Amino acid sequence: MFEKSNATLEKLGAVITTREIQQEPKLWLETLAICQQHQAKLADLLASFELKENQKIRVIFTGAGTSQYVGDTLVPYLRRTGDTNRFEFVSLGTTDIVAAPKDYLLADEPTLLVSFARSGNSPESKATVKLANKVVKQVKHLVITCAAEGALAVTGKADANSLVVLMPELSNDKGFAMTGSFTCMTLAGLLFFDQTDQAKKIDYVKTAAKLGEYVIEQEAQLAALVELDFERIVYLGSGPLSGLAREAQLKILELTHGQIATVFDSSMGFRHGPKSFINEKTLVLDFVANDPYTRKYDLDVLEEVHADQIALQTVSIGQVSGHEFTGQRFDYPPSETLPEGYLALPDIMVAQVIALLTSLKIGNTPDTPSPSGTVNRVVKGVLIHEFE
Repeated sequence: MFEKSNATLEKLGAVITTREIQQEPKLWLETLAICQQHQAKLADLLASFELKENQKIRVIFTGAGTSQYVGDTLVPYLRRTGDTNRFEFVSLGTTDIVAAPKDYLLADEPTLLVSFARSGNSPESKATVKLANKVVKQVKHLVITCAAEGALAVTGKADANSLVVLMPELSNDKGFAMTGSFTCMTLAGLLFFDQTDQAKKIDYVKTAAKLGEYVIEQEAQLAALVELDFERIVYLGSGPLSGLAREAQLKILELTHGQIATVFDSSMGFRHGPKSFINEKTLVLDFVANDPYTRKYDLDVLEEVHADQIALQTVSIGQVSGHEFTGQRFDYPPSETLPEGYLALPDIMVAQVIALLTSLKIGNTPDTPSPSGTVNRVVKGVLIHEFE
């Protein structure tokens, strides 16, 4: 796919999605520079909170769909590497907040609402900002978005209690499925809230970009997997990579328009019922953690499914170091071992490529995978009710 001409890809209805996946590693380096430029402004915004002694700032990562899964990926990692003496990290969908604001917005908790959005025009995203302003006594906003003209960016720039950080221009995906927008916004969350030394974070981003380029180079290996006669896909992971598994399953669901059945779960949680989803036409893929303790649980479930011989294929995705699965493996080349927050970036590219190739295999068009138009790039038909 990545070697084909744009003219060929256009005939397949795949030129936009293919090129947007292909450019992601380059966009991560641009995101790094953007976040460095905004770090001081974010520090000023956070310093403007009026806090009681020992009071924390509640940091809510929010969005809808893929934008929610940014926070789901970030929070487990930041609870380990972020400043938990100063912040309480929470991931909540705008869809949850809008439907039941009293269950999720705490009036007396100083709150930084971090809104992730590709377009910034989703009805729930706009409504969540308004609800937070109405319900929470002391709230400020960090808007991380890919569209300068989107509603969240425009209103945020006019608000003294908001900081708007625009992701690289090309991260504003034009395809149906979010790809570069997801990885750039995830990286921004890491760079802003991970307390790891700045020089080390720069190294992490550069290594992740090299691994992302490797994913593109290994298209043939992923294409061979997609050529198998499968009808179902399972994505598993632990910690941050459990949240990532949810995004991975959404990509295959979106780009195949539901023609491939899919579920996600944590590696440990999968045995508790969801394992019954597996049949002889199922691919089981696990994002294997680099943390040596967590990795044992990822490998345990992989070996169990592989030994049971109940799936068509069982695949581990991870870095080579300490990665001992005896079944099929997608191994990155030897490189600096990445913590899971940053490993998530090339990992999701593996799932994106699989979804792209599967979409074409079943005769779909990845750039416009919903022929009926019932599912849209920006959600439509949402009625926002007045909250009192």
